[in-house]
Amino acid sequence: MSMSTIFPRRGRFAGAILAFCAAAAFSAGVAAQGLAEGTHFLRLKNPQPVETGKNIEVIEFFSYGCPHCGELEPQLQAWLKTKPADVTFRRIPVMFQPRWEGLAKVYYTLEALGEEAKYMLEVFTALHGKGLHLWDEKVFLDWAASKGMDRKKVEDMWKSFGIAGKVNRAKQLAGAYQIQSVPTIIVDGKFTTGSERLPGGHASVPAAIDALVAKARAERPKS
Repeated sequence: MSMSTIFPRRGRFAGAILAFCAAAAFSAGVAAQGLAEGTHFLRLKNPQPVETGKNIEVIEFFSYGCPHCGELEPQLQAWLKTKPADVTFRRIPVMFQPRWEGLAKVYYTLEALGEEAKYMLEVFTALHGKGLHLWDEKVFLDWAASKGMDRKKVEDMWKSFGIAGKVNRAKQLAGAYQIQSVPTIIVDGKFTTGSERLPGGHASVPAAIDALVAKARAERPKS
């Protein structure tokens, strides 16, 4: 559910101020004392190998079908602009329901075509703001063509074995990490956090990621 459907206009403005203040206080607290394990983040009982070599891996498990993921997206895009050089960020779509499998194909198709970053926010808007059923192949192809993409090229990619393989791999990874909700952030295969664990919600996620990256960096064997 979107926060805009919860707060009236004045209440929404007050809520945004409170969230901003909470996020600022949380960021200052993180800088001074660090995250609290068990409260702000969890250490996974079964760490998973990263796929980024020497780089620290940050994964967002998400779905275009999740409005909360859309609300977090501007925070993540801001963080990506200042991401440390030794950090690799990956997104993995989660498929809690059949329609979300179609949306996973949307993500991987756009990614394969080099269009994912450009249209990330627009996909959320099309789904949750305009009510377009982008999980449906024809609707997605019509939408992609309306954005100036080559419809045949998009269709061929959508139906390719490569996209099917990525969707299956995403299901495996979500199972390995035992993902129960989205958005969920995983850092270096062993730490997990999310907006619901953090004072200030979505606005606090970048500071939490940075703190967990620093923690992961410190725990890695020295070369």
